[in-house]
This record gives sequence, structure tokens and C-alpha cells, in this order.
Amino acid sequence: MPTPPTISADVGGLKTRALLISVFTIATCGLIYELLAGTIASYLLGDSVTQFSTIIGVYLFAMGLGSYLSRHFQRDLITRFIEIEILVGVIGGLSSPVLFFSFGQIDAFRVVLYGWVAATGVLVGLEIPFLIRILKDEFPLDDLVSKVLSLDYLGALAASLIFPLWLLPRVGLMRSSFVFGVLNVLVAVWTCHLFRHQHRRPWLTVQAYIALGLLLAGVGYSDNLMEWSERQLYDDPVILSRSSVYQRIVVTQSDGEVRLFLNGDLQFSSLDEYRYHEALVHPGLAAVDTPRRALVLGGGDGMAVRELLKDERVEQVTLVDLDPVVTEIFREHEGLATLNDHALRSPRVDLVNADAFVWLEEDAGAYDFIVLDFPDPSNYSLGKLYTTTFYQRLAAHLNPGGIVAIQSTSPLVSRQAFWCIVKTVRAAGLEAAPYHAPVPSFGEWGFVVASRQPFQIPQRFPDGLRFVTPAVTRSLFEFPPDMSKVPADVNHLNNQILVQYHADGLAQYTHPPAVYTP
Repeated sequence: MPTPPTISADVGGLKTRALLISVFTIATCGLIYELLAGTIASYLLGDSVTQFSTIIGVYLFAMGLGSYLSRHFQRDLITRFIEIEILVGVIGGLSSPVLFFSFGQIDAFRVVLYGWVAATGVLVGLEIPFLIRILKDEFPLDDLVSKVLSLDYLGALAASLIFPLWLLPRVGLMRSSFVFGVLNVLVAVWTCHLFRHQHRRPWLTVQAYIALGLLLAGVGYSDNLMEWSERQLYDDPVILSRSSVYQRIVVTQSDGEVRLFLNGDLQFSSLDEYRYHEALVHPGLAAVDTPRRALVLGGGDGMAVRELLKDERVEQVTLVDLDPVVTEIFREHEGLATLNDHALRSPRVDLVNADAFVWLEEDAGAYDFIVLDFPDPSNYSLGKLYTTTFYQRLAAHLNPGGIVAIQSTSPLVSRQAFWCIVKTVRAAGLEAAPYHAPVPSFGEWGFVVASRQPFQIPQRFPDGLRFVTPAVTRSLFEFPPDMSKVPADVNHLNNQILVQYHADGLAQYTHPPAVYTP
């Protein structure tokens, strides 16, 4: 039986060093593909905790399967390794375009998602066993294993750092997959040349260069591919798209209507967003005697700030939003800044980009009126912003006579989630006055006014409002039977029952209304 090729004749250790560098490279690429799949699934399907958990599980299982299958390859190990690198580079490099395109075109998107992740994982699982067997004659076994595993883990560390800090915000999902596919294929190319006397297959080198050319073309046309894929996802023309560390931001426009989408979820339509934002802000604000200092948590689009600035009694507004890209767009982009009346440029507004949960612990300020314009509690990262812990932190920043206005999801679609928020506010030691308003783009939407004293519906509002009036406001605090109170538990930080309530509510609808996640 032919023996596997060795590299013992390697002059100066060039081939050995090249293979060890390959370990680091392929480890970095492998984890990047996993992170890309998890991020894309989170963007398209929501609930990042669930998506990353399932992607990681499938990927690791597939890697284990690949490692097990490697035992069946005994001959031509260098040739097989080159073939695997070409396949990993092509499949991993095409992961972003394939997943984005299939989401818009194929109903069984999850089959494509997990099938692509599994295929990538199996191939990645084959890589390290092959390299160990190729290098086994160059080092003692314990030294070889320690070198390979150390470089493997260092590659994983490099991927985990560069993905959120550089790739996602600056390179983008589409281009990142092509770039790392290129790196995998470059491993195949240099292995072809270094071991040309062992594999003796000129066509294999040609295949590697064809794959390299394909992926380099993808790098060059990534922006065009991303624009094309997004046109398949949205009904209206895309006029702006950006990626941040936290989300994919897309703005569409058609016939005078501007829509904002974050991770594919509709945030507002310019045709009726005033209903939501007036209802969120003005009932509570008008009930405060002297609302000099106001705080907005979330609401990086500046619409809630716009409503606050309509009240001349408000002297200073602090806006705290997690994503600096969102606030920058709505401050600097002229068309979008017009929607919020250039509120984020006002000298009365201080802008902070931070996690509100942490920021409340660090801030020493007290406020007369606070607006919580957070996304719906669709995952545990968001659910923490609706807990007794968070509301208690919030109460510590509330001046005597101050009021909090809380976005509280739909009392029709997510009925139990809505009343869970009401009960949680009361469990935190605050009075809670629930109300709702019809917003055509989203259906019935719910809010809660929280305060230390029982809430009194105000009788006066600023001039120029398009939806809120004294008579309309009184009607908002009345609930029909299909939205009336139902039993619900308190949402604590250690159980986050609200996330489950919200998911259960949406699951009742075969085609639920668009979820508003400001």
C-alpha cells in the first residue's frame, strides 16, 4: 500500500512553517463562517440568542462529523487537503450571498441555512485532522498536537476580535464572506505550489485559481450583490443601507413614503409614525408640571425627541441609544433628519451612545420625564430592559412628580406580554396606567405611563399635534374586551418570562402584523 507523503525533505522547514500558518488561517476562516451564519440568521429571523445557539450547535456537530469522517481518508492526504480548502473557500465564501438570496426567494430558508452551515462545518472539521496527519513525521506527537491546537485557538481568538470590531461595521457581511473564502483558497494555492511534486495534479492548481478568481470577483462586486439581494427583500427602492456592530440598517422610499428597517423589521413609516410618537410622548409629558429635563432611552431615529422639543417647557433632552450608526444617520442625512425636524442637531439635545441598562447605573442625573422607546422584547438582550431591575434603576433617576412613558408592544397581538409589562412596572414600586393607540402600519399599539402617584389624564397639549387631543387621549385609556387585562407573571431579570409571552403572542398569528421595534 502506498504510504502517505511526508515533508521530511523540507529544506529549511518552509513547508512545515507554511502548514502551521495554514492552521491559524483556516481556524480564523472557520469561525468567521460560523459568526457570519449566526449574524445573518439573527438579521433575517430575529432572536439572536436562539439563532446563534442553533447555528453554533449545528456547526460544532458538523465539525465533529467531519473529524470522524477524516479517518476514512488514508491516501493522497495533501491532495485531499487541497480539495477541502478549495471547497471550504467556495462554500464559506458564498455563504452570505446564498443566505441573503435564498431568504428572499425560498420558503424553506431554514433548510438552506442549516444545510449550508452543516456542509461548511463538515469540511472545516476535516481540515485539522488532515494537517495533523500530514505533519506527524515532523514533530513528536505531544509537540505536534500542542502546536496545532494552540494555533487553532489563536485563530479562533483572532476571528472573534476582528469580526465585531472591524469586519461587521467596516467590511460588511457580504464582502467578509468572500474575503475569508479567498484566504481559504489561498491556502489551497500555496499548498499546490509547495507540494507540487507530491500531488502532481496540474488540474488541481487550475481549479484553485478558478475558485480564487471567482471569490475575488465576489469581493469586487459585493456592494452590487448586497444591493441586489436587498431589492429582493423590500417592496420599495432601497435609498440607504448600512451595517453596524448591532444591526443591518435599511431605508426605503416610494411615492413619498420613507420606511426604516432594522434587521428586516419595519421600524416606522413616515406616513403614520406621528401617531405612534405623539401617543408615546404627549400624554405623559403634558401631565408633568415642570418637565425641564427629559431623558429618552432608545429611539435613535430622533422622532420621540422631536415630540419632546414641541413642548417649550422642556429645556434639555438626553438621548441614549445603543447604535451610533443609527443616530448618525438621523442626525446627518438631510432627508432623514427632516423627518425628525432636525431634532438631533438641536442645542437642547445631548446625544449618548451606550447600553441603557449599564448607563443608568453610571449616570447620576435626575429627570422630570423619561421615554422608553426600546425594541419589542423579542430576545433576552432586549427583555432585560423590561424587568423589575431595570424599572427600579429607572425610578432612582425620576424627580418627584416625574413620569415615565414606556413602549409596551401590541396589546392585541402580544396581549399577555403587554399586561406582563404593566404588572412588572407595578412590581417595581411604580403606578402604571396602560393605554393604546391605532397605528395603521402596525395595528393596535400599547403604552404604559409609570409614576409614583396615580396618573391624571391631562387636558392640554402643545399646538400642532396631528393625532393626540384631550378627547382622543381619554379614549386611549379604554380597552375593549379583546385587549383587556389577562393574567401574567412579573418579568424578572433571572426568568425573562416576557420574552416567551411575546413569542407566544406572535405565534398565534399565521401572518402576524409587522413587529414595531423602535
